[in-house]
Amino acid sequence: MNNANILIVDDEKNIRLTIAQSLDPLGYQVGTADNGEDALLQLQSQEYDLILLDLKMPGMNGLEVLRRAIEIHPDIKVIIISAHGTIEDAVEAMKLGAVDFLQKPFTPKELRDLVFQVLEIESSKTNESSSYKKEINIAKKWRRKRQFNKAIVHVKQAIGLDPSLPDAFNMLGELQEIEGELLEALKNYRVALDLDPTYKPAQANLKRATQSPKSRPPLS
Repeated sequence: MNNANILIVDDEKNIRLTIAQSLDPLGYQVGTADNGEDALLQLQSQEYDLILLDLKMPGMNGLEVLRRAIEIHPDIKVIIISAHGTIEDAVEAMKLGAVDFLQKPFTPKELRDLVFQVLEIESSKTNESSSYKKEINIAKKWRRKRQFNKAIVHVKQAIGLDPSLPDAFNMLGELQEIEGELLEALKNYRVALDLDPTYKPAQANLKRATQSPKSRPPLS
């Protein structure tokens, strides 16, 4: 998918330039926007395969851009770029339909590897045999379309194929939380962390969910 179109959305010129230069060796077509409003205007006039989207920008923030971008192009892929203090927002963005997130600071190699994975590996899922990765990709597709019950079916199939990886348990927890099953969600966040104590999405989810009033025991 070397002819893929990528839109970089970040209010910092140096970051836009750094990302564009990092992606240049992969041969993609790259556009830039310095704010959310400009990004949405470009999405209405041109089709993009992937958006690299900063969460924290003046004016329209990244979450709102994400919501509206998916309304315009439901199948578009979005990678969230987040600073240290926005991990929980990045996790929330993935619930809204983002496919992954990249934490600042990142190296050019980390960026290229993630973009390649999203555009090249995930885009070839229709040619894959039944596998863990394929089921995760299908679950992400249904989550982007807000068909959460269908997403749960496929993420559970992924767990059945390989129960040693944390991302499926974490995604299952996110889906259960959306469906109002908070206690089940907490269990799956903890399973994800048992499998990999350094897995940041599950860390952020568990911290946020345990601080929710719904997760506290009733007063006697």
